[in-house]
Amino acid sequence: MKISLTGAVFGAVMASAVYAGEVLPTAVAFTDGAVEQSLSGMPGDAANGRLIVGDKKKGNCVACHQVSDLADVPFQGEIGPPLDGAGERWSEAELRGIVANAKIMFEDSMMPSFYKTEGFIRPGKAYTGKAADDTFGPLLGAQQIEDVVAYLTTLKE
Repeated sequence: MKISLTGAVFGAVMASAVYAGEVLPTAVAFTDGAVEQSLSGMPGDAANGRLIVGDKKKGNCVACHQVSDLADVPFQGEIGPPLDGAGERWSEAELRGIVANAKIMFEDSMMPSFYKTEGFIRPGKAYTGKAADDTFGPLLGAQQIEDVVAYLTTLKE
């Protein structure tokens, strides 16, 4: 009994090492623009990611991108590339890096950095028109980023 309990504890420790917990925006490790490690320590939920991508108060990705899967969301943008086929064009790690901070991979990108909290010139407080205060956080949380990435990986041509 003692051996199997030790084995169970060891297995739990190893499993938690794979999903080590939330990575703070200031601690994200980029490699050529890609982010290998999950930002939340948990797998993403593609269904929730779909909602975030189409929600004009959350990710609002459709303000700049077209997504055929979200044809019911009106007024999709044409500034960024269509997201159809994103799951074939980029790996999960590349998509995570692009959503977290596209400027690392694409220096001249107009895309907002959804998981960044410092290095701004004049940050504002969400959509209030006021200056940021001590509650300033990223546009999307770590799990929301993982959910968006999970959804984007499903978009195949």
